Amino acid sequence: MRITNKIMQNNSLSNINTNKISQDKLNTMMSTQKKITRPSDDPVIAIRSLRLRSSVSQINQYYEKNAPDAESWLEVTEDAIINVTEVLTDMIKQVTKGATEQLKTGDREVIVEQLKALRDELYSTGNADYAGRFIFTGYRTDTTLAFTQPENRDFTITEQLDASAIDEITHINTIYQGAGGNYDILDINDSNFDQAGFNNITEQNSVTTTTLHRIRLAYKDCFEDKANPPTRLPKIEYTDATGATQEYSVAAGNMTQAHSYDIPSPYENVPANGVVYLADTGELLLGDTAYNNLVNTKDDVSTSTKNEGEIRITYSKDTWEKGDLKPEHYFACTEQVPGEPDIEYNQEYLTYNYARQSIEYDVGFNQVIQINTTADELYTHDIGREVDDLVNTMQQMIDLEKTIDRLKSTMDALSESDPNYQTKKDTLQAQLDAANKAHTYVKEKVETEFSTGITAMQGYLDQANLALTNCGTRGKKLELVESRLMSQQTTFETLKSENEDADITEIAIKLNSAELTYNASLMATGKIMQTSLLNFI
Repeated sequence: MRITNKIMQNNSLSNINTNKISQDKLNTMMSTQKKITRPSDDPVIAIRSLRLRSSVSQINQYYEKNAPDAESWLEVTEDAIINVTEVLTDMIKQVTKGATEQLKTGDREVIVEQLKALRDELYSTGNADYAGRFIFTGYRTDTTLAFTQPENRDFTITEQLDASAIDEITHINTIYQGAGGNYDILDINDSNFDQAGFNNITEQNSVTTTTLHRIRLAYKDCFEDKANPPTRLPKIEYTDATGATQEYSVAAGNMTQAHSYDIPSPYENVPANGVVYLADTGELLLGDTAYNNLVNTKDDVSTSTKNEGEIRITYSKDTWEKGDLKPEHYFACTEQVPGEPDIEYNQEYLTYNYARQSIEYDVGFNQVIQINTTADELYTHDIGREVDDLVNTMQQMIDLEKTIDRLKSTMDALSESDPNYQTKKDTLQAQLDAANKAHTYVKEKVETEFSTGITAMQGYLDQANLALTNCGTRGKKLELVESRLMSQQTTFETLKSENEDADITEIAIKLNSAELTYNASLMATGKIMQTSLLNFI
């Protein structure tokens, strides 16, 4: 084959271009610091790069966003729970003081005010939020746990209780029911002690005690339905020994509506097989037969779709005070909104087909952590209602002590020159005896309730400590996941770099070599191409 100058020119230009392409490729790698710029440069590197980039992106999402967000939520929750434990600890201290016999009236007043303040502080902590999301309200993160101001919202609430919700209480009556009206020992003062009615007060006719059973609803100041027939007063449903559903209600004729301050006292007039509903205190007073019917309810383990041991109570409440826990976070309930369809909450509770409203974060590959603590794990209505009972009992004792002091002062101020001196003295002594008798009963009640209250508050503290432990456990698990994510992030970043990034030292050497080769090819081609066939003709 004859090699012509044209062939040599074409081959030289082709080789020069090849060297230039190699130089350009190396120059691109040097400037981008990447092995490839398009998938076709090396499909194997391209495929591996896509996989590694996807893994790195997921790890970054977990490590830089999800995990820190979960950690912050848990920290806010932990701080709130710690505050709750501190409040409950202070409550236990105050209740322990209240159980002490040797207290002055001023000391008791301080205890009452402290308990009220601690109760308010406890429930206000329940409105803690993280980045505008309330942390104790399950999926309803846009809604506060407790009312932040008085509101009028009409709810029909269904509480699902059992026999453990029934407790025993002692009512102490201090009212004399005379022909001319009702006269309370607590109302006696230096200007009315000898007036008709008050002057008939004695320990025999004015001081009585009654022990009875009750169910304490989650709320006080409940709805009073004055319609005829009443349609929204409480209804108690339970399962009797035969498996049939029974009820106590006004409609059934075995429930009556009253107030705690009514005369005669509803606490002393509960029908044997009846229930008295006190809307102002949120109590259902049980007669002996009604108590036995309810306390004997037991669940049949052979039936999974029904809880025969459940005592289901449906009632209404339409006025709310600041600090009241919102019912939609605890109960199956329905809100009646004028002019709009009813809003139903948690209806699945009634069929036992529900799960806890747990908020979970993906914080790693197949790693999920629950970050929220739900309200029922920490904030129960029983805490506030327990405080209400303690405060009411202690306040009754304070009022009696003040009454006794007034009677003693009035007796000391009597003048022996008064023609009615002996009559007034006898009257005051009878009233003082009645007040002292009532004081003895109330003192026993205070000691009993506050001693029981210590145990109850300790139980609430144990519950809060359990919630704190669970929160801390989730935090420790998150720390382990974050540590593993940090290690994985480093590993995958290294693998991605090894797969994609060019070795700059090696590329620099190759680029320098390519430049020398290119220049040499230009010089060689220039020398060869200086002569042609025409030079020899």
